[in-house]
Amino acid sequence: AVVNKVDRAQPREKLLPFLQELSGRHDFVEIVPVSAHDPRDVERLKQVIAEHIPVSPPLFPPDQLTDRGDAFRIAESIREKLTLELNEELPYGIAVEIESMQEEDGQLVISAVIWVDRPGQKPIVIGAGGERLKRVGTQARHELNQLLGRRLHLTLWVKVREDWADSAQALRQLGLE
Repeated sequence: AVVNKVDRAQPREKLLPFLQELSGRHDFVEIVPVSAHDPRDVERLKQVIAEHIPVSPPLFPPDQLTDRGDAFRIAESIREKLTLELNEELPYGIAVEIESMQEEDGQLVISAVIWVDRPGQKPIVIGAGGERLKRVGTQARHELNQLLGRRLHLTLWVKVREDWADSAQALRQLGLE
């Protein structure tokens, strides 16, 4: 049992009898008095919880980093770079779909579509003279080269799919369900 706000117990002498009475109500493993204002109390609570939580068997093999495939990870890396680049201009109105991934001449060739909600968003994503899209592609490619441990060629396209975020079918197709 956790007794919070012990710093507010007035008069202070009533706290101990209350804790004794509480221990009689149930066979608690432990009773932990806490004042969230005192970092030592919070640390003590964490220790008590950790002592009593059973250790779970591993849910995944030790060498498995994620339960998602490469296509999803690639799309999310591109989307992350877009979100950082676009900042507040299109924070949620974009999705990335991997159209194709093929091995060619020792490198992975990826074609990805960036979906936006409205036609007016397309030039924002592309940027003046295509500079923003080029910057996003370069950043994503560098990260993906490291992530996948291999060279890759990345081609990005920007297309409009109105109201894709409101369509359950579109969300499923994009792996965002």
